[in-house]
Amino acid sequence: MRYSLLLHNPEAQDAGVTEEDMAPFRVAFDNYAKSLESAGVLISADILQPVAAATTLTLRNGSLQIQDGPFADTKEQLGGTFVIEVPDLDAALAWAEKCPGAQYGVIEIRPSAIVFADGQWHNLT
Repeated sequence: MRYSLLLHNPEAQDAGVTEEDMAPFRVAFDNYAKSLESAGVLISADILQPVAAATTLTLRNGSLQIQDGPFADTKEQLGGTFVIEVPDLDAALAWAEKCPGAQYGVIEIRPSAIVFADGQWHNLT
């Protein structure tokens, strides 16, 4: 089963976290990604740029609307993702618990329903 581990956390500048404060977390995230890879469960990993770099697009009201920043103004932002392939939710939870981001944010564990691979969509449910 494929799961996305969605890392929601306050942005460093909003939480008063310095570059020096982040150094051990960078090492921890590197080790975490390497352990996922060594276990053969890592599909992909992305750490996102700050929300200030985000652009939001919608056609909901019948016309193109583009705004700078995220859709919702919240204290926690989507900061990154790990996509993993594991047997079940318990295994996904075990990996999420090891994620350094859980120490200062929230990890949302969400199963994939459909993936695009080999030039076509595949239903996973």
